[in-house]
Amino acid sequence: MALAKQASFSVRHSLSEPVPDLSIGLTAAPNTMKIAILGKPFAEEVTPYLQEMLNDLDHRETEVLIVESFRDYLASRLQLPPNVTSFQRGDSLQDVQFVLSIGGDGTLLDTVTYVGSLQIPILGINTGRLGFLATITPDRIIQAIDAVFKGHFVLEDRSLIRVDTDPEVFDGINFGLNEFSILKRDTSSMIVVHTYIDGEYLNSYWADGLIVATPTGSTGYSLSCGGPVMLPQTNNFVVAPVCPHNLNVRPLIVPDHSVISFEIEGRSNNFLLSLDSRSVPVDAGIQIAVRREMFNARLVKLNHVNFLSTLRSKLNWGLDRRNPAGIPV
Repeated sequence: MALAKQASFSVRHSLSEPVPDLSIGLTAAPNTMKIAILGKPFAEEVTPYLQEMLNDLDHRETEVLIVESFRDYLASRLQLPPNVTSFQRGDSLQDVQFVLSIGGDGTLLDTVTYVGSLQIPILGINTGRLGFLATITPDRIIQAIDAVFKGHFVLEDRSLIRVDTDPEVFDGINFGLNEFSILKRDTSSMIVVHTYIDGEYLNSYWADGLIVATPTGSTGYSLSCGGPVMLPQTNNFVVAPVCPHNLNVRPLIVPDHSVISFEIEGRSNNFLLSLDSRSVPVDAGIQIAVRREMFNARLVKLNHVNFLSTLRSKLNWGLDRRNPAGIPV
């Protein structure tokens, strides 16, 4: 276990480098807007709202870029304005002021990988189901766009988790907004994940897997494994075992300036590494370390939406007849 104990393979950024201090506050939008759109297929009843959105952007003389696969999907269902162009992964979004993510939370997680270190503000439009991150409903799209153009919004920075592996397995997109997971394959028995924090031995987790979640990811997979909910600006990770064999093993809060490294054992020599919605099979000899990424995801939040109101609405907090009338839900 000496290799993980010493965290001997290098991570790309030094721990001494500070995480950028990104401001959060009311921000005025530029007069001439360039907006990129990413999305996934949607239900038929959403179609008129998206047509209205595109017409509104065209009326505002907005330069619109749509990721190629979604543009083809929209073209078969809507009337696209003449000012719409397409882009692919790897194309520069340098001059884009805002990105619209149309779908569910999974779509927004994917959108973060397109934006990367550019930190372009992302507005999540929820045409999916739960909508923890994508909070704008289709019937409020026009109001949301109007707020963006008027500068009536706040920017909320969300920390990202970075995964360094040897060999590289995530094709250079080795950061995520929610969580990193080490998991057993479907047909294998439980695994052992030897875990170290800044080179110091923490524990050997006998389990189906192990999750390291950001504050944003604390309401996802980690929550279903008994992990706590953390506010978005909390500078921590949650280390949570998946179905641990020892019931006294509990989720642990770790400062996100730490480097967490792992060694994996099991009867099988193959395991799964998952970064948000991207999963890859790996061999047991892989070297793994995670830390906080040096840039953040920047989300657009309108004045009527905040994390606490989202918690109440999505987790049904406050729906208790014993609560006094007037308590917000």
